[in-house]
Amino acid sequence: MKKKLNKFLNKKIVNKLRQFPFEIEVIAENLYVPWAIDISDASDLYFTERSGSIRVIEDGKLNPQPLITLPAPFISQGEGGLMGIALDPNYSQNNYLYVMHTYMEDNQIYNRVVRLVINENTASIDRVLIDKIPGGQIHNGGRIKIGPDKNLYITTGDAGNSALSQDPTSTAGKILRIRLDGSIPDDNPIVNSPIYSLGHRNPQGLAWNSNNVLYATDHGQSAHDEINIIQPGANYGWPLVQGDEETSEVTTQKPLIHSGEETWAPSGITFVNQGPWQGNLLVANLRGQQLLDISLNDNGTSVNNIEFWLRNQYGRLREVIQSKDGSIYISTSNRDGRGNPDLTDDKIIRLIPK
Repeated sequence: MKKKLNKFLNKKIVNKLRQFPFEIEVIAENLYVPWAIDISDASDLYFTERSGSIRVIEDGKLNPQPLITLPAPFISQGEGGLMGIALDPNYSQNNYLYVMHTYMEDNQIYNRVVRLVINENTASIDRVLIDKIPGGQIHNGGRIKIGPDKNLYITTGDAGNSALSQDPTSTAGKILRIRLDGSIPDDNPIVNSPIYSLGHRNPQGLAWNSNNVLYATDHGQSAHDEINIIQPGANYGWPLVQGDEETSEVTTQKPLIHSGEETWAPSGITFVNQGPWQGNLLVANLRGQQLLDISLNDNGTSVNNIEFWLRNQYGRLREVIQSKDGSIYISTSNRDGRGNPDLTDDKIIRLIPK
């Protein structure tokens, strides 16, 4: 893996000579850590700010008024706050959207996923779908996505307690799968449990390819950041192993690829189904301050090549998502306490195919 990865890393030099196949447009700025984006059938962008607001970009313009700014018990501390967002598949009819956020109860930090309903450009909490997910100052996971099966997938971090990732009774350090009403699918790997996979450290990205292969990003402890193919019931090893390490204690799933001794800090991920990068995975990097462009084989189960784009141009990148017209949207995360924000951060950036 190390030799193969070094071949990919050397591509950075080649990239400087290649033309970037998109026009770049900043469509919103002066935001506060835009964590996640989803796009409606009407091509409106709904996004979260980690400080607690849900915002909308309509007809290319940012609405100055949030749909909602979450009240207590919501908190935004450390890496927690308002994180993932997903629009209901029937959003145009029912006005439902889903978000994941951090909250405080009895002096304990947790995360939960709630369903909101929008009425006249104002959102209100309609139902709590799952709560008491262990949270903390670090490692809250936070990504939510609705899969091809119309179930809701949720990434959770180990909340700074790595032992929880291997605990089948804890929802920390997992990928969870629930129905849109909060109930447990009958075919989940563990009966009456939302747990879909375990052994994760701090997964912050989910995406499916055209064959419904599920990919997730995960942060390594020291480099060894991972892109994984998620299988139901599989164990991804943390804290027993990371990267290509092996253990005799449990059977673990090795990553599709990992960063070796380099740190990517991968967050949002999307599968591209059209345009110059068709068939590739894109991964937003925080510490790496770049966009990974991962070329796959035909069935999406091995890596052919990695390109590295936008390196150090916009700082820390948190989210990446493709719209139906082929545009790609990226959010920066320079005001998250670990970046070097300029006077216009944070931003949402549109990549328009040339």
